Amino acid sequence: MQYHRVAGRFYNRALLLAPSAAETISVFLLSRMAAGPAALGNVGGVEHDAGESVQLFRSQERADGSIEAHTPRASRFYGEYPMAEDGTRRPLPFRRTADGVAIITMVGELVNRGAWVGASSGLISYEGFAYQMRMAAADLRTKSILLDLESPGGEAVGAFEAAEVVRQVAAQKPVTALVNGMAASAAYAIASAANRIVTIPTGISGSIGVVLCHLDFSEWLKAEGLKPTLIFAGDHKVDANPYEPLPDDVRANLQAEVEGFYGKFVETVAKGRTNLDETKIRGTQARCFMGEEAVAAGLVDAVGTLEEVLADLSAAPAGRSTQSRSNGASMSDDKTVPGATASGFTQADLDKARTEGHAAGLAEGTRAGATAERERISAILGCDEAKGREASARHLALTTDMTPDAAKGALAGLTKSGSLADRMSAREPLVLDPEATTSPEPKKAVIDTDAIYAARRPKDV
Repeated sequence: MQYHRVAGRFYNRALLLAPSAAETISVFLLSRMAAGPAALGNVGGVEHDAGESVQLFRSQERADGSIEAHTPRASRFYGEYPMAEDGTRRPLPFRRTADGVAIITMVGELVNRGAWVGASSGLISYEGFAYQMRMAAADLRTKSILLDLESPGGEAVGAFEAAEVVRQVAAQKPVTALVNGMAASAAYAIASAANRIVTIPTGISGSIGVVLCHLDFSEWLKAEGLKPTLIFAGDHKVDANPYEPLPDDVRANLQAEVEGFYGKFVETVAKGRTNLDETKIRGTQARCFMGEEAVAAGLVDAVGTLEEVLADLSAAPAGRSTQSRSNGASMSDDKTVPGATASGFTQADLDKARTEGHAAGLAEGTRAGATAERERISAILGCDEAKGREASARHLALTTDMTPDAAKGALAGLTKSGSLADRMSAREPLVLDPEATTSPEPKKAVIDTDAIYAARRPKDV
């Protein structure tokens, strides 16, 4: 391992790390530096971690012909590595249970780039983690995702982008983050984007803060009789170098950088943990909270074990997920309610909601149908084509399901019946004689031969 590369990622860089982790790494790196330059080179014949980690994405065939997937290490005791169903039969980078729960484990410190996922260095890259999340989201057999977290955090660069990937996936499939040991700083930023956070009783959550460590070797170099000379262009090119005390203006610039990352951290958590506003998040002052204390602080939703969370997710129906925050009930409390799901609702709640939704939909459909029918009838009876054809229009409107346009076409082909007054005036008046004892004789036709003859005579005769 090249420790100087690790040191380059650690010093003078904004980090989202738990304080104890930052101190441990710093002490270790200083001990390697004190051992001399040779201690900072390659260890164990490994050229570099990236090359080692690339091997993790390759598969090996076991003696029995099965495939051993050197992929990111999820929980070792649950699920199996599924194979891609696109014809390649390559192993997917996560474990999946028979009930469709994808398990993605994050153990170790976090860095932005590289294929580090389960490498011997203990580093996990945001790049590799995002790849795992996207593959799980695209897997048709995965109905929900469990993030199995034990990480003190890591680099600030890339952490919030990784959290955004979790947020996007959580909008497609339910994502539960389990603080299975520690989800501090950058790891908590990622967890905050999940639909739900559960912690084991002794799990450590929080550390919502930023740290930057500057190393000043000037006194040590002076004692050793060494005096580095820096030749540079650009006033800020060698800011925060380790060979001289940190100037006040450079310190102020570094503090501004830290504050900028802190603001983004708080914003990311507030976006995911809708039960907390930015004032409450800043009020934690980067503290770490254990188990129930984290629930009380609003950083997690419940206390439970890996087994309880898996059982909960396995029993939950598949479907799209929404951000949900519980009131801090423990997983064991959820189990006392038959059929409790990962969203915090029981099967009875879901059945009741389904029944109420069906009734509401039926009522709304009935109202909409009645309104549409009234509008249809009104359109037929009130159209121009109905004038003079009122009886036919009523028939079409009330006894058929003909559309207004079709009814207009049918009415237009009918002869208008005329008004009642017109029809009455065309008939001879009926004269009644109250003193008559018999019906009047019908008038006999009279043939006027003279008139007929006159009409047929030529006019010139």
